[in-house]
Amino acid sequence: MTRLTRRGALGFGAAGFGLAACATPDPAASEADFGHKVTFEHGVASGDPTQTSVLLWTRVTTDAPGAVPVTWIVARDPAFKQVVKRGTTSTGPERDHTVKVDADGLEAGQLYYYYFLVGRTPSPGGATRTLPAGGMADYRMAVVSCSNWPFGFFNAYREIAKRGAAGGIDAVIHLGDYIYEYGVNGYGGAVGKEIGRNHVPSHEIVKLADYRARHAQYKSDKDLQAAHAIAPWFCTWDDHESTNNSYRDGAENHQVETEGGWTERKAAAVQAYLEWMPVRDPVAGRAREAIWRKFEIGDLATLLLLESRLVGRGEDLTFDEVFLAAEADKPAAVTALKAKVNDPNRSMLGPEQEAWVAEELKKSTAAGKKWQVLGNQVTMAKVKIPDLEKGLPPEKYAQVSAGTKRFYTTQRYGFEWNLDAWSGFPAARERLYKSAKDANAKLVVLTGDTHTAWANELHDAGGQRRGVEFGCTSVTSNGAGDSMPFEELNWLMPEANDEVLYYNAFSKGFTILTLSAAQVEAEFIRVSSVRTPSYYASTDAHFVARESEIGGISGLRRIMANANVTGG
Repeated sequence: MTRLTRRGALGFGAAGFGLAACATPDPAASEADFGHKVTFEHGVASGDPTQTSVLLWTRVTTDAPGAVPVTWIVARDPAFKQVVKRGTTSTGPERDHTVKVDADGLEAGQLYYYYFLVGRTPSPGGATRTLPAGGMADYRMAVVSCSNWPFGFFNAYREIAKRGAAGGIDAVIHLGDYIYEYGVNGYGGAVGKEIGRNHVPSHEIVKLADYRARHAQYKSDKDLQAAHAIAPWFCTWDDHESTNNSYRDGAENHQVETEGGWTERKAAAVQAYLEWMPVRDPVAGRAREAIWRKFEIGDLATLLLLESRLVGRGEDLTFDEVFLAAEADKPAAVTALKAKVNDPNRSMLGPEQEAWVAEELKKSTAAGKKWQVLGNQVTMAKVKIPDLEKGLPPEKYAQVSAGTKRFYTTQRYGFEWNLDAWSGFPAARERLYKSAKDANAKLVVLTGDTHTAWANELHDAGGQRRGVEFGCTSVTSNGAGDSMPFEELNWLMPEANDEVLYYNAFSKGFTILTLSAAQVEAEFIRVSSVRTPSYYASTDAHFVARESEIGGISGLRRIMANANVTGG
């Protein structure tokens, strides 16, 4: 009898998460020896569950020159005595030896266990769950983003794995920046050298082989593998899966002169992502980068995962044309930039996706779904930069860099803070709010990108509340508090903005979103360190929103803060 131990079967040995060991049927009884060395160095993952299916993923490491036959097994129990599905597929170098299978014919709302086989070699195992078909039982997701390898250890993923192994997490939602494109001398590289954790390959990734190698590096992390193995993931990308501040026709961090055509680089990034992530490929007839999709969580909620980078996003705008203008020319430069920002034709999602969101919101409310949840990449709330000169003590303001001081002057010109976020697409934001209003939606927006934690209320141009927004902090990437270690930042931002109730510029971690019939809860979890593998975790803040008397969503209410949770 060949047995998968806790370490081998569920991939949790390194962190000791205590799930029951998985025992497989004897592979020798039904599998021939493959004849080549095989390992599963990148773990397993599952994602995009429906009521009857879930996508299963792994990657085979082998010296085999051609096709590799792969068997997959799904069972009701971790001992694999109750196998419910078994199938075969193949992989090869044309898809970097990754494997994605759609295990269907499953029952709704059920916990399943799975693993893969090549010949007699078993993969690690994982646990996954289909979506409920009906009812309004609580549904809990860990929300994460911005996991930059050299900036630190993936302690947030380890904490998610521990909680998921204990049954406290139904799914994980990753809102983008799962990988970063920079080389060892780029963003995060200095920290990576200090802690012995830097990017492979050492140069900025541009070609398909580069993107594949970078995904492989990230998936080699045992804490990330453990988090993938405890629950299905809902994933969407932001910019760094391609390159910084990407949009439909280009990117801030893409130089055509030295890095070739943007279309080719974008295609390479998308191909590697679809190979290496547990996501369903776009439906037939759509562009490969059109990965927006929906999921029905029983009668409780509709989850819409957005694509806001590579399909419909308009030109990347920056404040440079204002900053670089001569003082006498600044008023004209401000006027010109505002005209671009406020162009009614400016788009974040593109017309096809905007229409899809509007229609799906109407379908969701017509079906009686309690909440309409957007898996969104960048901050949606109206946010202006606080006046640091007034808000910080003189000795601290003196420590702020000249570049940062210049950036913080944008609030004096009447701009919102980040033109790469929805602040740079106000007309598109109002169209989205109108869609929510027309559908009578109770909008819950989940956001990543900023490396800081947020709890925001969302109001349209007329001042009417359209939803709430929970922005998760980063897994590792530096936030504003890393460059400006001043505790005042955490209250200056809410003080300067009516829509911002909570802001944490310092934490690293994730958010636990709990959807229930009565309310939506967001618990902001922080890990004490990412520069060492040891850490403790605590709750930094806890907010709830309920259905309002007029059928919309209520304002946010803070219910708890600073409660110690666990160590690791």
